[in-house]
Amino acid sequence: MLSVYQFFKKNYKIFFICVGCFLLIFQQAAFAKVKLPKLISNGMVLQRNAKLKIWGWASPGEQVTIKFHGKTYHTTTDNNKKWTVKLPPMKAGGPYTMTISGNNTVKLKNIMIGDVWVSSGQSNMEHTMHSFREIYEHEIQNAHNRNIRYFDVPQHYNFDAPQSTLPSGKWVETNPRTVGGFSAVAYFFAKRLYQLHHIPIGIINASVGGSPAESWISAKSLKGKFPKFYREALKYRDSSLVHYIKQSDQKRMQKWYQQLQKKDRGYSDPKQPWYTPDISTSNWSSMEIPGYWSVTHLGKVNGVVWFRKKISVPAGMVGKPAKIRLGRIVDADSVFINGKFVGTTSYKYPKRLYQVPSGVLKQGENTIAIRVINVRGKGGFVPDKPYRISAAGDTVNLKGAWKFRLGAAMPPLKSQTFIRWKPTGLYDAMIAPIQNYHIKGVIWYQGETNAGYPKGYRKLFETLIKSWRQQWNEGNFPFLYVQLPNFEQESFNPNAPSGWAQIREAQLKTLELPKTGMAITLGLGDWNDVHPMDKKDVSDRLALVAQKVAYGKKNIVFSGPINKSLNRKNHSLIVTFKYVGKGLTTDDGHSPRNFIIAGKDGHFVNAKARIIAPNKIKVWSAKVPDPVAVRYAWSNNPGRVNLYNSKGLPASTFRMELKY
Repeated sequence: MLSVYQFFKKNYKIFFICVGCFLLIFQQAAFAKVKLPKLISNGMVLQRNAKLKIWGWASPGEQVTIKFHGKTYHTTTDNNKKWTVKLPPMKAGGPYTMTISGNNTVKLKNIMIGDVWVSSGQSNMEHTMHSFREIYEHEIQNAHNRNIRYFDVPQHYNFDAPQSTLPSGKWVETNPRTVGGFSAVAYFFAKRLYQLHHIPIGIINASVGGSPAESWISAKSLKGKFPKFYREALKYRDSSLVHYIKQSDQKRMQKWYQQLQKKDRGYSDPKQPWYTPDISTSNWSSMEIPGYWSVTHLGKVNGVVWFRKKISVPAGMVGKPAKIRLGRIVDADSVFINGKFVGTTSYKYPKRLYQVPSGVLKQGENTIAIRVINVRGKGGFVPDKPYRISAAGDTVNLKGAWKFRLGAAMPPLKSQTFIRWKPTGLYDAMIAPIQNYHIKGVIWYQGETNAGYPKGYRKLFETLIKSWRQQWNEGNFPFLYVQLPNFEQESFNPNAPSGWAQIREAQLKTLELPKTGMAITLGLGDWNDVHPMDKKDVSDRLALVAQKVAYGKKNIVFSGPINKSLNRKNHSLIVTFKYVGKGLTTDDGHSPRNFIIAGKDGHFVNAKARIIAPNKIKVWSAKVPDPVAVRYAWSNNPGRVNLYNSKGLPASTFRMELKY
């Protein structure tokens, strides 16, 4: 048997090789590689004319070197494994390459220097070009611009603390393959800025559908000012509670849908489900589509209702791919043509547009079947939307009488708990990680969710703006936002409450903060859709505001008329406006409408109005001999507004009252 000495003498070379390998592995483990945040990556746009910050992580005490734009910068990693390098202001240009070296080397390519904007808010900022492909198909196919770059912040939440990193994300250039995933408002805004300034534009999109303002504000900023929201934020730091709520919601909703499936008579006979073309509908009822079944004998039932319609298809549509447009359906739908499944949507907001493969349609009689699930409220087909099937230039109208039958009645399904919308969650996860990145400004489209509880929105919104500026530590950068448009059925009751009007007013008064700007969008909304189709005009108005607020262009009319002062003359009120251009006007040649006035009793009545000077309007009513208060467009949807300035920009909702 070999002694230890003899074994070592015989195998010492192997021993030293093993020791060397161990030391190499230990050294590699001890000295971490240079890591970068997702924003600092290939294709990024850096803010021009500003002191820039490049940051990342490495081993404590590690020397980090950056080479960029012909200069070299050095720094040392601190004890928290973080390093930062500050770059001097640079002019717009590119593409450039950046080399970052420590224990390893990272080479970033295709870097541009220009203007960087953060786009944020809820669904009307989130919705992509692809969502509106019907009207923007030409824009998508012709979107070729390497100087417009887009970074989509992953949608997630966190209640523990502001996060320092994003889990994923990358910069992408604008082309027909990528632009479909861009926020439509943000893309058109960037495109317009590029047309005006011819410099690279970077968009960092951080938006989440349905999100209220409080979800985008830090706990530190909510504390003291909004105790209710702050307490709610603390509540959701309990991960076990979050898990319990998620599990409970999932089980409850899963059970509801399982019962629905089991009860649905449309599937009770597996050999002849109700989408089968040749089943008899002699005992089915009829209703007009679009419309809601609450007006029929079914009443406000929830569950499943099946719809069927026979249509005649001309020979020219046969054998060719087709498209079926079904407006919007409340809440979910599955669509079958001649027994073939062609598409489904799980919730009420998206536009229904399904591709019908060639071979599905046949000449002559065809059968369309739609299974509609309604979880709560009124179920059916939203009016004033397109309902048609088209192919090869021919179109068949689908509006009119349809057969319908109840498949299953269910109790209303309680909504899930949208934890990601809770206070601070989106700020901590989506805004905090990007606040080291220098920006030109912010564009914001939000308020629809808060319209359900509008009181205090002005204070909430102002807190958001002030806190973002403080946390970005870049001073009062431009903060531009969209005032809510018209929505829901037209209202003619001058004394009816309006959450949307109150949000518009809060947004109007937020203009008192420095370097803020507002795009007035009355007239651009759709009464039957919280997601209006026209995103380009919204963006163009934002870009016009940016010309004044962010780019300092003088002598331009950048806003629609905004109320300035109120006086009384005899039995009338005189409203003075600013931002009128060459003067107030109406776009239809009639007198201004949508004005209401009240006396000291606070009871409002519809009023007459007349433009009496380039910037003044006289408002009166024989029913109010001593008026003290006036309101304009004070409704969720005031109908067709007609008060504009000479540049074709609409006046803002407002209310004013004389002091007495």
